[in-house]
Amino acid sequence: MNKFIKWGIVAIIVAGLAVMGIRTFTPKVNEEIKKTPEAKAKQSRDLNVKAVVLSPTTISDEFFVSGSIIPDEEVDLSFETSGKIIDIFFKEGTRVSKGDLLAKINDAPLQAELKKLKAQLKLYTDRMYRQNALLEKEAVSQEAFQEAETNLATLQAEIDKVEANIEQTELRAPFDGIIGLRQVSQGTYASPTTTIARLTKTNPLKVDFAVPERYAGTLKSGTNFTFTVEGDLDEKKAKIYALDSHVNSDTRTFSVRALYDNSDGRLYPGRYVSIALTTQTFEETLAVPSQAIISEMGIDKVFLYKSGKAVPVEIKKGVRTESLVQVLEGITPGDTVITTGTMQLRTGQKVILDSVN
Repeated sequence: MNKFIKWGIVAIIVAGLAVMGIRTFTPKVNEEIKKTPEAKAKQSRDLNVKAVVLSPTTISDEFFVSGSIIPDEEVDLSFETSGKIIDIFFKEGTRVSKGDLLAKINDAPLQAELKKLKAQLKLYTDRMYRQNALLEKEAVSQEAFQEAETNLATLQAEIDKVEANIEQTELRAPFDGIIGLRQVSQGTYASPTTTIARLTKTNPLKVDFAVPERYAGTLKSGTNFTFTVEGDLDEKKAKIYALDSHVNSDTRTFSVRALYDNSDGRLYPGRYVSIALTTQTFEETLAVPSQAIISEMGIDKVFLYKSGKAVPVEIKKGVRTESLVQVLEGITPGDTVITTGTMQLRTGQKVILDSVN
């Protein structure tokens, strides 16, 4: 009997606690139920966003690439003939002018040969004139005169050949430039394969770079651009003067070459450059911040703010800058484009504008 009384008391206590719990939590549950259909639904629909009002603007198709500075002209200097170097007339690292004598090979045997031939020149010339005078008097045959004339022409040709050989013993600057470090010393036996020094023309300089293939039909000769070099933040101006004839099928790039006026001599060939190039400029066009665009299944769209709701519209994109994207179709001036919270927006969703630019 005592056992049944004990379990009865336990059951009464449990039942009492359950009733107290239901009374305690029931008001809170009722409040949540009342809040769900109205307050909660409204809270899930309304989204605070920022937007911009569209107006025509100017946008440029600008991109950045790297390139290298190369000389306008550059050549490894060498003699056209072989022989011992008897004189070096240039100082390393200095400017030379076109035609300056830079080095000399021993030409004593050639000079002796030239002196001998020139000594015979007067004799052969006089002989031809005598034969011509006699021919006019019919004192000699035409063949005798032609033989004297041929002998003189042959002698003159031999003189020209020796003089040409003497010129080959002289190393002269083919253009204005800076001559580098010499690779030989006086007394060296040089041949046409022996490099004496390197001559570099540094004004103007050329800027070599490659652009993505999509710009192959856009860039033109005469296009200006700016570039910078490491250690110098001043922008420098250059102008495109030559375009390659084809796109590189391995890299899918298009090679371009420009000229830079290096009259101050501050830049040297071989340096790396960072190039900012504008290919096209569009005036009176529409552009939206890049974060406003959503791409789904190959379709680009933006959300417009209309009567407190988000309305999606499909667009057609144009050029892109660091922060803006040109829009060719889908929107008009005066439209309000939502720029934040775009990934959370749904068609017809109510939005609250925090700010409009």
